[in-house]
Amino acid sequence: MGFEIVSRIVIAIIGSLGDLHPKIAIALELRKRGHHVVFATHQEYQSRVEALGFEFHRMRPNNLMLDDPQMAARMMDLRTGSKYVINWLGARLRETYTDLVSIAKDADFILAGELVYAARLVAESLKIRWALGVLQPTSFFSAYNPPVRAEYPFLAKFRFLGTGFNRGVVQFAKLVSQSWAQPIYQLRAELGLPTLFGNPLIDDKYSPYLVLALFSPLILKPQPDWVANAIATGFTFYDGSQEMEADSELMQFLNADEPPIVFTLGSSAVITPGNFYRESIQAANRLNRRAVLLMGKNAPPENLSKNIIAVNYAPYSQIFSRASVVVHQGGIGTTAQALRAGCPTLIVPYSHDQPDNAARVERLGTSRTLSRKQYSTPQIVKELSELFANPNYAARARETAHLIQSEDGVGVACDAIEQLL
Repeated sequence: MGFEIVSRIVIAIIGSLGDLHPKIAIALELRKRGHHVVFATHQEYQSRVEALGFEFHRMRPNNLMLDDPQMAARMMDLRTGSKYVINWLGARLRETYTDLVSIAKDADFILAGELVYAARLVAESLKIRWALGVLQPTSFFSAYNPPVRAEYPFLAKFRFLGTGFNRGVVQFAKLVSQSWAQPIYQLRAELGLPTLFGNPLIDDKYSPYLVLALFSPLILKPQPDWVANAIATGFTFYDGSQEMEADSELMQFLNADEPPIVFTLGSSAVITPGNFYRESIQAANRLNRRAVLLMGKNAPPENLSKNIIAVNYAPYSQIFSRASVVVHQGGIGTTAQALRAGCPTLIVPYSHDQPDNAARVERLGTSRTLSRKQYSTPQIVKELSELFANPNYAARARETAHLIQSEDGVGVACDAIEQLL
């Protein structure tokens, strides 16, 4: 007997695969429960979405950074990347609103990613309920457990000064970003929507109905200054492993000998890798360790030793558990997969939430951090040698994996959505 379709739910996403995949995990479960799920996202993701049998609608802007390394470099700049991304999206806010209001006109509910600034405008215009899905701790700007901001990392040194100082930092962030939010204020006024008294990028970005903290409480548990309707769900995992098998040559390599080091830059930083792969190869050779390079669309290096293999992509859930260490950029999706696999990590933060994610898993005792500027062969060898020599990293990673695997992020998220429906 088939399920009765209960609700039409639009999932709206702007960003990388790290933004798309956690929402696919939720969509698959909502569909199992009988709901009709529609994706509104970049044209570039159409084939991925439709291959899973979901209805797809293009929502502008296109994800131009996928094919433009210069744009990717600007978006991933450590100091100015967040401002550039927000201003770029603000200039295209009307396009996003126009597309999403058309897609959602018959919807019962919207689940939006954080960069879909039009979602609140659409939900208020159509008078439908919506939820904000937050993927990373840095998005909450908590004064009780403040994030490491990529733009001002030195402020993290003063977190010991307490909530008073940290609230001042949040106020400073509001002032700095106030002008970035002008397109939102302007479009709200034109649509005749109520005036916002907060900053729509910081304290007034949350849904009044439901905020899903789609990460493990192990890296940040709910804080006293979170919005009251925020629910910590745990991670929601999807990486295509259900539909895609890892390359057979890669699997043979993984099974042939000792667990390798896996070097990866996720789905965004990989577009502008800099010296990451060159230095990684040299470090692996100097350590006499086997290595896997996940390189995206970058050309594989020539004359690799027999101990190193380069592939464009492989599902993390299939290879991280076979690794000795994972070296990565600190994106929340990659971080989550490494935690679930029980694998120690060396994180090289590029931008946005990555410095904060790195700091949080380092405090967990599963990881070490190396800045992008310091990513050189001698430093990599030094950090990896410490990870290999100190058994506490591997032990703590295994303990953390057990806890992560016991969470049910997808189930908790879907239950919360259904309560609103």
